[in-house]
Amino acid sequence: MDRKAHINLWYFVFAILALVTFQNWWATQKQVETIPYSEFETLLEEGQIEEIMVGPDKLKGKLKSPLAGGRQYFETTRVELDLASKLAEQNVEFAGNIPNTFFRDLLSWVLPALIFVGIWLFFIRRMAEKQGMGGLMSVGKSKAKVYVEQDTKTTFKDVAGVEEAKEELQEVVSFLTSPEKYRRVGARSPKGILLVGPPGTGKTLLARAVAGEANVPFFSISGSEFVEMFVGVGAARVRDLFEQARKSSPCIIFIDELDALGRARGAGPYGGGHDEKEQTLNQLLAELDGFDTSSGIVLLAATNRPEVLDPALMRAGRFDRQVLVDRPDKTGRLAILKVHAKKIALDSKVDLAQVAALTPGFSGADLANLCNEAAIMAARDERHSVTLSDFNDAIERIVAGLEKKNRLLNPLERKTVAYHELGHAFVALSLPGQDPVHKVSIIPRGIGALGYTLQRPTEDRFLMTTEELRHKMAVLLGGRASEALFFNEISTGASDDLVKTTDIARSMVTRYGMDENLGQIAYETERGNFLGQPIEGGGRRFSEETAREIDIAVKQLIDEAYATARNILERRRAELERLAEILLEKETLEEDELPAPLTPRANSVVEQVE
Repeated sequence: MDRKAHINLWYFVFAILALVTFQNWWATQKQVETIPYSEFETLLEEGQIEEIMVGPDKLKGKLKSPLAGGRQYFETTRVELDLASKLAEQNVEFAGNIPNTFFRDLLSWVLPALIFVGIWLFFIRRMAEKQGMGGLMSVGKSKAKVYVEQDTKTTFKDVAGVEEAKEELQEVVSFLTSPEKYRRVGARSPKGILLVGPPGTGKTLLARAVAGEANVPFFSISGSEFVEMFVGVGAARVRDLFEQARKSSPCIIFIDELDALGRARGAGPYGGGHDEKEQTLNQLLAELDGFDTSSGIVLLAATNRPEVLDPALMRAGRFDRQVLVDRPDKTGRLAILKVHAKKIALDSKVDLAQVAALTPGFSGADLANLCNEAAIMAARDERHSVTLSDFNDAIERIVAGLEKKNRLLNPLERKTVAYHELGHAFVALSLPGQDPVHKVSIIPRGIGALGYTLQRPTEDRFLMTTEELRHKMAVLLGGRASEALFFNEISTGASDDLVKTTDIARSMVTRYGMDENLGQIAYETERGNFLGQPIEGGGRRFSEETAREIDIAVKQLIDEAYATARNILERRRAELERLAEILLEKETLEEDELPAPLTPRANSVVEQVE
């Protein structure tokens, strides 16, 4: 509560005191005379009293004729009759003692009012703090947290796997610490740098590393903290943030989750010029145009949804650079694992390069979680170091889910799951270009998986050919083909396989131009993704006849993949039946217990029966 609020509260208290004082004065100014009790008895004997009201302590009444002072009303305090008689016999003037109740009456009025006002102010302030306002007088104040070098212990040494992004940000730190080197050649600092990448790749960690490296103030705030229930608050906070930054320049401003603040204007059904978020964005655009790069203010922002940002925010002169912070490759994963392995008791026999090869597609946050899960498993078994088997179990825990050993299946279900999973494994082992099968298990995992087949790649892959996609569909349909071959019946366990197979086949036809009849045309651009997020907009841009041809082509690809899987299983039926008996007994088959695969390479696949 600020000084002005205190002054207003004291005005309120003084007004109540003045009111009570006035009421007490008015009461005393009435035509009431306080007389001694002995005088009351004399007036009573003389017959001067016209009427009287008898109370437990006081007597109030009216005289037939006014007293000497002109007052006709009187009051007196009662005295015991025996004592009054004795005092009258001795001609002693006596009167009751009337206590002064002014302060008691004052407190009876003021104290409850003060308590009520205090409780009211307390709850109003608590509600304001919960709403993020901190008080009505601080609604428009920026909520950015200010860090300096000593506040964050994160440096670029703690960031691995994103070397290109580190180089870009190291250049920013260099400009802030030694700007003369750039000014000599006429270079200026970029106004804004946007860190773009999927969740968990280390965008916020990079920003913290900048705070640890640069010996300048670092303002950190989330984009959602600009949005408030009151109109105009977001714009006021933007102004206040940049005003604070100008006073502390050179400095760095970091806005996390920029998409909460910078979404494209008018993109939604309720967009308009008076929308609160649009006012906030307009103020941010104005501030980016307003400050001079020579002042030493650099704006950093992070988002995993750059496709929804406003084009005016992304133009040169505002966010001059966009730095991609992508999922790391094998070398990057190894560097990240080395950073996180320092925090756990690692067994000397563990080869982190092998762990990095087993984790394609893992982000930095996933690898940090992997190390933690492996350490938890080692502690659970009361071991003093983390082994490679702990990492293997942690990978399965993250990818496939937690084992559900208490989920009991009847004998027919266990047998169906065993043949289903071995169907995936045998097709993968029989086709070229597929990853080696690491493990087959019929132990239920996760929420709905009754079993799984785990494949792991030997290298990172970025492109897939038509043949590899056809083989991948065959592997996905191997479980369904195995059920139909050995039981002459199919179950619901292949539901997830069918969804993935259909997505691959439809993408081959509509996005990759891999059908000879339909040609090299992209029919469904709206199915594209950017950083794992579906791109909004689009729509069907082909005729009903073309749609029918697409459906026919998709079905043909799936039928061919199913036929490939079934032919493989028919040729290796005896071997599959032998391994099925072993799997039903052991529940898990490792890589060395399975047939040798052909040339293994491709992306990682984990198939689950749901």
